[in-house]
Amino acid sequence: MSNMTLEEVEVQKKMMYDKLSPRRRRFVDKIGYNEWDPFQLPLDPIDLRKDITGRTSQQLCEEFLQNVMASRNSEYAQAASEFGVTLVMNFERVRPIFDFCVWYNELLEKEGKKA
Repeated sequence: MSNMTLEEVEVQKKMMYDKLSPRRRRFVDKIGYNEWDPFQLPLDPIDLRKDITGRTSQQLCEEFLQNVMASRNSEYAQAASEFGVTLVMNFERVRPIFDFCVWYNELLEKEGKKA
């Protein structure tokens, strides 16, 4: 779309809007026609998104499960996988959990207890 003029883009946008089903048109009307960008590129699939280390959620989970070196069941692996996806997609959502775990580990060590 970059080689089109603003007028041509608007004509294309209007044409696309006119061809939408009533349901999709209601969705566009809800967000506002001027805010709607039919030319927006889709987000990367989750399996292509990476964290700050450059690893995907799947790579993080595999490394984690290899490094814990304990026999873990599939429920454990599933929870780790879900956490990895959330970590890659929205680190701020997992930060409180991470901070709590660090704090709790320090508390246990200070009191001479093990989890």
